[in-house]
Amino acid sequence: MELPVKNYSGAAVAPITVDDAVFGVPMNHALVHQAVIMYQDNKRQGTHDTKTRGQVSGGGRKPWIQKHTGRARQGSIRSPQWRHGGVVFGPHPRDYRKEMPRRMRQLALKCALSEKARRGAIICLESLDQLDGKTRSMAILLGSLGISGSALVVTENSEPNVVQAAHNLKGIWTLPVNQLNAHELLRRETVIMTVSAARRAEAMWAVSAGHRARTSANGAAMANAVTTAEGDSD
Repeated sequence: MELPVKNYSGAAVAPITVDDAVFGVPMNHALVHQAVIMYQDNKRQGTHDTKTRGQVSGGGRKPWIQKHTGRARQGSIRSPQWRHGGVVFGPHPRDYRKEMPRRMRQLALKCALSEKARRGAIICLESLDQLDGKTRSMAILLGSLGISGSALVVTENSEPNVVQAAHNLKGIWTLPVNQLNAHELLRRETVIMTVSAARRAEAMWAVSAGHRARTSANGAAMANAVTTAEGDSD
């Protein structure tokens, strides 16, 4: 697959060929949905808390005697049916954290990245050296690229000048490629990725697929060798 490459001025330069094992993976909606739910749940603090009738202050005295009043029996003014009473089945602190196997997370990431590439929502840049940390430099870049909506700027490593330049722009977020995930990709309309970041993505996420392919090929070769040896012995 080829990705278009532009410079800081927005002019097109020679496109780059990227690995289909990272940028050409078929979409798996169920897996991507599971990954997005996991990332969203992991952001929840889980500090919500309500007071039960035993935690609300007051209510130690019985409001009135048990019988002969004509009213319903009551044991405390902090019972749930009373105003200022406790809450029944309310939320309490809990951990919402979920886990997914590393290979599933990486596959969800590659599915989201590939879908962006198929829709033409990935723009590769030669470099971001022109960004000097000022918001104006990032605004000029976005204008030259024709981006008016949300965008995710992906760099090879953490770049303080890029982060500072995009900090005050609404809808613009920056991430180094090693912190990229499916949730961050799907939250933004366009992905701006440097060529070096794309190459590092290939180096990180295409290795596992290649390793599995080599492992299966080696296993098939060994099976053929065993079969041939058994045929020769017969």
